Amino acid sequence: MPANLTPQYIEAEKRFKHAGSVEEKIAALEEMMATIPKHKGTEKLQADLKKKMSALRKETEHQKKSGRRDSFLVEREGARQLAMVGAPNSGKSCLLRALTNACPEVAEYPYTTRIPIPGMLVYENVRLQLVDLPPISREYTEPWVPQIIRNADAVLWIVDLSDDDVLERLEETSAVLTATHVDIQTMKVLVAANKKDSRGADDRLAVVKETRYGRFPLITISAAAASAEEIAEFKRVVYDFLNVVRVYTKAPGKKPDFTDPYVVARGSTVLDVAEKVHRDFVANLKYARIWGEGKTDGIMVPRDFVIDDGDVLELHV
Repeated sequence: MPANLTPQYIEAEKRFKHAGSVEEKIAALEEMMATIPKHKGTEKLQADLKKKMSALRKETEHQKKSGRRDSFLVEREGARQLAMVGAPNSGKSCLLRALTNACPEVAEYPYTTRIPIPGMLVYENVRLQLVDLPPISREYTEPWVPQIIRNADAVLWIVDLSDDDVLERLEETSAVLTATHVDIQTMKVLVAANKKDSRGADDRLAVVKETRYGRFPLITISAAAASAEEIAEFKRVVYDFLNVVRVYTKAPGKKPDFTDPYVVARGSTVLDVAEKVHRDFVANLKYARIWGEGKTDGIMVPRDFVIDDGDVLELHV
């Protein structure tokens, strides 16, 4: 055995030997593979680790095929749900920590995230749910991940600008999703180019923009070192990307509640808002009064009137 194994590798090896489940063994092996020194003297050991990993992956697949299948349903909260998608070690969990109050495990080795972890991104008074998912890769992708992505309102695709193989990772992620019936090219996708402070990040970003992935809206960030101002700007970009508007309601003679707006797609009408308030309002709505920028306070508007961000509606049934 090589004499220059790192302390992290030795600690992970101990966890592997004492692991009580297949999942724990896989997690330990992944850390061993990530921390082992890469040189000729460790080639045989690296091959042994990959062989063990392959055997354990097959075992988990057999368990799933024989009826032991994990399944997750993430209950929707907030105005919209965004699935966080990315290759191993792209920084999804770190970004979730920076943007929300969630506390996922963050580590330098891949596959740290094994279950969906929701967190709430709050932009002003709008709550948006982010769901951190296990990574997407040809080696292994949790079978329940595609369904959560399909069910989400949008995708936050995290790209690692420190990775020389960033384009290969993008193509791999796209191929795996396509194979599992997730057509990422037709979904609402915001690319978060992470680790923008890494050496060579600007060059890698330029290359990404020249590919088919450059058609997606994109924002750069370094989640691990982002300032409060950068986090605030990131949240604003996410809100604008969703193309939604906030609208408030008030009862006649009462003041509006500006703490919890209804959030609807841009271009929505008074009737669309009324349906969110109460489905009976759709049939019984007579008219509405509206307050907002550039509008005469309290002016009567029809059911098909298009509302703007920040408008206040008084619904009459």
